[in-house]
Amino acid sequence: KGEALMSRITEAAILTELGKPLSILPLTIPELKPGQVLVDVAYSGLCHTQLLEIRGKRGPDPYVPHALGHEGSGIVAETAPDVKKVKPGDRVVISWMKGAGADVPSTAYISGDLKINSGAVGTFMRRTVTSENRVTPIPDALPLREAALLGCAIPTGAGVVLNTAKVKAGDSVAIFGIGGIGQSAVLAADFSEAGTIIAVDVVESKLELARRFGATRLIDARKEDPLKSIMEITGGRGVDFSIEAAGRVETMEVAFEAVRPGGGLCVLVGNLPFGERISIDPFELIRGKNIAGTWGGESRPDKDIPFYADLYLSGKLNLKDMITHVYALGEINRGFDELESGVVQRGLIDMERD
Repeated sequence: KGEALMSRITEAAILTELGKPLSILPLTIPELKPGQVLVDVAYSGLCHTQLLEIRGKRGPDPYVPHALGHEGSGIVAETAPDVKKVKPGDRVVISWMKGAGADVPSTAYISGDLKINSGAVGTFMRRTVTSENRVTPIPDALPLREAALLGCAIPTGAGVVLNTAKVKAGDSVAIFGIGGIGQSAVLAADFSEAGTIIAVDVVESKLELARRFGATRLIDARKEDPLKSIMEITGGRGVDFSIEAAGRVETMEVAFEAVRPGGGLCVLVGNLPFGERISIDPFELIRGKNIAGTWGGESRPDKDIPFYADLYLSGKLNLKDMITHVYALGEINRGFDELESGVVQRGLIDMERD
């Protein structure tokens, strides 16, 4: 009976106040609703979208206090009776992206006198209740550590290249912001045999990793003008595709300027703080430049996650080297501080680490 009681308790990093560090709280796990799955989380990824939310830069938040985390990996512990997609013992990727299965938009936990809200997915916790359509089964051979990257970073960054831009052999691509999503875009551009792959960042270690992942030219924006350098590399033509993954006004504007007239496409992936705006010259649109956003790289989890898993298992997708920092759950605030400082390539929370 004691073990059963403890199994209904989890520990989580909770946003209790905007602009404040996350609080580590014990939560009582609710009974599963139809269409829900209980997962023992192994790893959870840290990303800039969640950082903006913690810092209060995504606008008013009526759901505080609430759970966070939208990408991870783990093992299914329990399912509601109607769930058919996975079963207890299955290894899964957890993602904010919707796949097949029931869509249960929210759940709630209890911590003392507090009601803790959660959306369909939350991964900054040791055990999580999630919706059937937010889990994707993976092969046993795929390590859960690397699998966590398939919840957001890889399908978004690689998806922009493969699904949104549809980069072909010989195309030129400039990628601004070489974090987890930007590196994923570099990997996919190399996989697509792009002719010129330009990586732009201000952190030397990220640029060097991009070179290992297939970037053919590196631009350190602290030392050179990215637009001028891109024009020199392309003979004044501009690139076929630019991908902005830094989430900064100035890089979004430069990324648009960097694409060629007559069909060049700039894809915006990065999130700006609430209320910030970019400015572009509409005449550039008349000249045939294009600008677009993306929703997770237009990825389809049930098709794309197994695809990336197979690439990794066949040695064609280097996930291991993307992970530069691993933290315990209790170190999550330090992890976000270091992510904000720019030193983290892709950081994970290891739920087994003390």
